Amino acid sequence: MSFVSEFKEFAMKGNVVDLAVGVIIGAAFGKIVSSLVDGIVMPLLGLLTGGVDFSDMAFKLKDAVGVEGAPDFVPALVLKYGAFVQTIFDFIIVALAIFVAIKAMNKMKRKQDAVAEEPAAPSNQEVLLGEIRDLLKQK
Repeated sequence: MSFVSEFKEFAMKGNVVDLAVGVIIGAAFGKIVSSLVDGIVMPLLGLLTGGVDFSDMAFKLKDAVGVEGAPDFVPALVLKYGAFVQTIFDFIIVALAIFVAIKAMNKMKRKQDAVAEEPAAPSNQEVLLGEIRDLLKQK
């Protein structure tokens, strides 16, 4: 088997394709959640904390040296902990959303399994054969 045909067989397996679709949807979902956090959650949190904007929160470790645009200019050294706080909120919301989605999917799967586990009603032939068997036992 050639390398190309082996790779084609591997790439076309259901799990690989499903994984690729999951990664693409996950990336899009991450953008949606980031937009939710940036546009809705963080402003509300800022309102609750007295107008604090977390994304702009930083601690200056060292001042800039020189004039901006000059060849010897050294920018300020800044610890941007607000961006870290925002990323933590992103993660928590993504994790919560995925948890809720998986919980809903598991609930639907349990319902499907319960429906599938119910025994099928016997066919007319089986009922008639059972009646014949019972009559023969009586004689």
